[in-house]
Amino acid sequence: ALAWARASAKCLNFNSMLILLPVCRNLLSFLRGTCSCCRQMLQKQPDHNLTFHKLVAYALALLTAVHTIAHLFNLERYNQSQQATDGNLPAVLSKMHLQDAKWLNPIHSNQTTVEYVAFTTIPGLTGVIITLALILMVTSSTEFIRRNYFELFWYTHHLFLVYFAGLVIHGIAGLVRGQTKQSMAEVHPYQCAEYLTKQDQNCTHGCCKDPEFGSIPAESWKWVLAPIILYVFERILRVWRAQQKVVVNKVVMHPARVLELQMQKKGFCMEVGQYIFVNCPAISPLEWHPFTLTSAPEEDFSSIHIRAAGYWTERLIDTFQLETPSIEVDGPFGTASEDVFQYEVAMLVGAGIGVTPFASILKSIWYKFQHGDQALKIKKIYFYWLCRDTGAFAWFNDLLASLEQKMAELGKADFLTYRLFLTGWNNSIAKNVALHFDTATDTVTGLRHKTIFGRPMWNMEFAAVAAAHPRSVVGVFLCGPEALAKSLQKSCHQHSSLDPRKVKFYFNKENF
Repeated sequence: ALAWARASAKCLNFNSMLILLPVCRNLLSFLRGTCSCCRQMLQKQPDHNLTFHKLVAYALALLTAVHTIAHLFNLERYNQSQQATDGNLPAVLSKMHLQDAKWLNPIHSNQTTVEYVAFTTIPGLTGVIITLALILMVTSSTEFIRRNYFELFWYTHHLFLVYFAGLVIHGIAGLVRGQTKQSMAEVHPYQCAEYLTKQDQNCTHGCCKDPEFGSIPAESWKWVLAPIILYVFERILRVWRAQQKVVVNKVVMHPARVLELQMQKKGFCMEVGQYIFVNCPAISPLEWHPFTLTSAPEEDFSSIHIRAAGYWTERLIDTFQLETPSIEVDGPFGTASEDVFQYEVAMLVGAGIGVTPFASILKSIWYKFQHGDQALKIKKIYFYWLCRDTGAFAWFNDLLASLEQKMAELGKADFLTYRLFLTGWNNSIAKNVALHFDTATDTVTGLRHKTIFGRPMWNMEFAAVAAAHPRSVVGVFLCGPEALAKSLQKSCHQHSSLDPRKVKFYFNKENF
């Protein structure tokens, strides 16, 4: 099983080299900027960083299992060879050079067990530690744990430090050994193996000399050194940037437990749809959580909207209702939503608090219309917002109402088409809507467009957009759950024409 162990080790080194790169956020932001003039598919690749990170992690888990099982078989073979008395080749090799450093079999005694080697040698002990760390990281990264116990996921994921330390140390003891080059030249196994089992004291043949063995040099550090250095610089940059003072100018508590923070930070420069990481030392000095910026680049402040969705966010909202604690901000970092102005037609889909990146986009468009920006490429926006309760609509109503008014004043009332979907309601809401069905404004939101009860029929929506823009490239942007992402991606493929001169839908999803 040595070939299985060695091959899986090489693959482990290669994947360990890759695992840190997708989480170097500053590197990805740099790559997004340098790829801005590249082809559409190449430019979109940095947006799949977390998917790539997960695939590499799954590969590491699988290869670790193969490597561990293979070495358990190897240790059992070592043990059997040491205890064998029939004079076969493994038994002969196991008895050689036991008093010096030229041995081949790491088990030198009949009393040494496989368990003893696995838990007392450097390769065995580091292997156990690496495997346990990997098991904890993988199991705590499941969707259920991340959504419901984010702190558990966050802390266990930092066991990657233990993983890399163990990986570098794992091979230095040289448990896996091979014949030295000099010995190979003098006593080649293909010609000389039979002489070892049939050797007599008066043998004068060149093959009668005992082969000599040495440890195979550790190679893991060569693979992971560059990514580790890159990641260390990434963390240093994050720490330096997080130390810069953040001033919270305004705190607004919206319905449905949504907290709005308006902040200012020296040297902060953002684009639409970007996100930041926020830390509140009063709650936890180590935890950083991502939030999409809801402000526009044209504004002199930056803002985020935080929905109560777990222990940390609950604590943050409760703290800000009592006082204004100090916070630290790292970012901003780029996302797929930055590319919205590269399309002539855009479909923006937000689910619940997932509307935040589109708040930034719509605000920026509002400012561009205010200033008469002639370079604006985008000509039409379809905006879809899906919410479970009516309270979630409240904090976004003012922006939509302002956009409606501004578009009407500029004679561009058809620039923005928005559709609001209420996916959860009770009988009182339904009765109220039925009683005021003929009013000019919606009874739920107060806007001109009526709220739709239920979920969108995406095939009909995409077909309507394709019919309205038969020769356009349409950017579809989502900030929402994975199930909705799969549905939209499927619709993009179904409604895109194979003819490059006709409609084409490009799917983009927020990932952080």
